Amino acid sequence: MQARMKNPAMVVPDAMQPLQSLGKCAEQSGVPLRTLALVHLRASQINGCSVCVDMAFRFKKADDTDERLFAVAAWREAPYFTDAERAALALAEAVTRLSDRADPVPDEIWQEAARHYKESELAALILSIALTNVWNRLNVATRQVAGEWAKSADARKWVESGSGSR
Repeated sequence: MQARMKNPAMVVPDAMQPLQSLGKCAEQSGVPLRTLALVHLRASQINGCSVCVDMAFRFKKADDTDERLFAVAAWREAPYFTDAERAALALAEAVTRLSDRADPVPDEIWQEAARHYKESELAALILSIALTNVWNRLNVATRQVAGEWAKSADARKWVESGSGSR
C-alpha cells in the first residue's frame, strides 16, 4: 500500500500548527484525556481512518487498558465505560455521522452529554470530534498508510512535544 501524497497538513505551509493548537486547546479543557482518546478512536473507526485507529493503540494512555480500546466499537454492550464516557461516545458518533438521520444530534444525546460535561467541556468535546474528523478526512482521502507516520521523525517530535498524550 502506498499513500497518494503526503498528508495535506504537512504539504501546505503553516497548516499543521493550527491543527495541533486546536487539539491542545481541547486537551486542556478538563475533559479527561482518556475520554478524548476514546472519542478519537470511535470517530476514526466510523470514518475508516486506519492511521488514527493505529495511533490509538500505539499512543494509548498509560492508564487505559487494551480491553477498553478493543471494545470501543461495541461500547454500548461493553462494561468497560463510565456513563460520562458513554455520553461522549454517543456524541462522537452523532457528530461524525451527521448525514445519517434527519436530526443528526438528537436532544437525548445532547442532554446526556450535558449531564456529564459543563459547557466548556462540551465545547472541547465537539472541537475534538470535529478535529478528529478533519484528520480522518485528510488521511483517508490521501490513503495514508497505517504505521508509516508513527515511525517518522515528525511522530517522535509530536510525542516528545506532548501532543501525542492522547
